[in-house]
Amino acid sequence: MNKSTKIVAIVLGLIVFVFLGFYFLKANTKKLSPEETITFSKDDLQIEVYYNRPSKKDRVIFGELVPYNEVWRTGANEATTFETNKDIEIEGKVLKAGKYTLWTIPNTTSWQVIFNDQMYSWGVNFSDGKASRIEKFDVLTAEVPISKNLKTMEQFSIYFDEQFDTINMFLAWDNIVVPLSLKPVSN
Repeated sequence: MNKSTKIVAIVLGLIVFVFLGFYFLKANTKKLSPEETITFSKDDLQIEVYYNRPSKKDRVIFGELVPYNEVWRTGANEATTFETNKDIEIEGKVLKAGKYTLWTIPNTTSWQVIFNDQMYSWGVNFSDGKASRIEKFDVLTAEVPISKNLKTMEQFSIYFDEQFDTINMFLAWDNIVVPLSLKPVSN
């Protein structure tokens, strides 16, 4: 084997190793933070949220694992996605029909909930561990007050509830619940 053939073989071996390592890592993180897809349907409105559900595991979540005043991918693993087939009003602001990534900036009394029109393959950058969101692609930001939950939620959860003409989407983990009001836009 000549020198250039050895170099090509080593490079190909490294590529295969990195590729397989990434998929092994991804498969193992899914065991710890399983995928979830939730949907809301009413009349001709369809909303779908895809996210990964990390667990508390006796950790201090907000202010430590999830720092205050920093962008959070709002779940684990891949960036959380939010898709609506109709224009909706979120906390009084219009979000056009489409697919978005969902980000949050937690704080002690309120959270910023951010809809970004770019899709990101993973929720954080591998180089620095920071959220992979690019701010210039934000299309809607809503600041909402948090509520304290009476019981501790072991696993991060997103769920919907409807009251009258308002759809509430809740982000809940540990002892925090963040309600976000959604409403179909009247045409």
